[in-house]
Amino acid sequence: MAFIEQGLIESGTFTQRHMRVIAGSPPSVSAPARITVFGCGKDEAVLFHELGARLGVSARIVESAVDETTAGLARGDRCISVSHKTRITDSTLLALSEIGVAYISTRSIGYNHIDLAYAERVGISVGNVAYSPDSVADYTLMLMLMAVRHAKSTIRRTDAHDYQLNAIRGKELRDLTVGVVGMGRIGTAVVDRLSGFGCRVLTNDGPSSSGDDHVPLDDLIVQSDIVTLHTPLTTETHHLLGRHRIERMRPGAYLVNTGRGPLVDTQALLSVLESGRLGGAALDVLEGEEGIFYADYRKRRLENEALLRLQRLPNVLISPHTAYYTDHALTDTVENSLLNCLNFERETTV
Repeated sequence: MAFIEQGLIESGTFTQRHMRVIAGSPPSVSAPARITVFGCGKDEAVLFHELGARLGVSARIVESAVDETTAGLARGDRCISVSHKTRITDSTLLALSEIGVAYISTRSIGYNHIDLAYAERVGISVGNVAYSPDSVADYTLMLMLMAVRHAKSTIRRTDAHDYQLNAIRGKELRDLTVGVVGMGRIGTAVVDRLSGFGCRVLTNDGPSSSGDDHVPLDDLIVQSDIVTLHTPLTTETHHLLGRHRIERMRPGAYLVNTGRGPLVDTQALLSVLESGRLGGAALDVLEGEEGIFYADYRKRRLENEALLRLQRLPNVLISPHTAYYTDHALTDTVENSLLNCLNFERETTV
């Protein structure tokens, strides 16, 4: 029952038999289907209604995330769609199972916000979605360029009407070695883009192409001027860049992470950044981002000390897990979430 659609699970082998990835033409169904969509933003809601009408699916929109108190809103529906922004607890999965929910489609490639083994135990199948890898790949290249050209400090000085040249000159990608960790769809798209800049590219897994050198991860860390992460978050990859590997990065090197925050030991990264050993970091994801990213903290006290320390550094760029967020990718996400649910209904009612 498990399979990987065109490298959808970034550079990893996923074997849980209850995980399904379904895409393709709309299935034929005998009657209109209905799903409950939790954690749905206004832009997503528009797409769910438009694409749902085309596919014969009625979408019941719930702005709040699914939890024990909101699970009952899905009563009568076997399929629901959820966001990656909020962790779905085991008690929520149990509550969903008790009202008849049998399938969850998460609107993300990653699935680390759901305990898949527990979901299976309570009779719920879980599926993720495919979306354009170009959204994250484009953003990754942008972060690389911003990091090596010191964009944060340049823009801050210009905003303060200081138009002097930066004391630290920028670098050109063609003079650098870029290590790409994770050669799934996104990692492959990043390598494709880097080929146009003339830099040396190192990869550590997946098929090697004519434009990159295949090396073990520890060699990649030591040899790269930029390390960019595109591997899934699993038990094995948690703190993939721990203190030992971070301290072995080249002096003046840059770290880019558009994968998952816990791939990096944040405290170890802070230590080498604050010591001045690394050139900088560009992070679209961060350990402990849950409950902070996607929220407005302009008038609230931010308690995440690591995030505050990172943001104070002039050579660290932080963005709120937004690399995926494009028109094209959002449409892909909504459409494939609907298709996942339709295919589940078709397969379980035949």
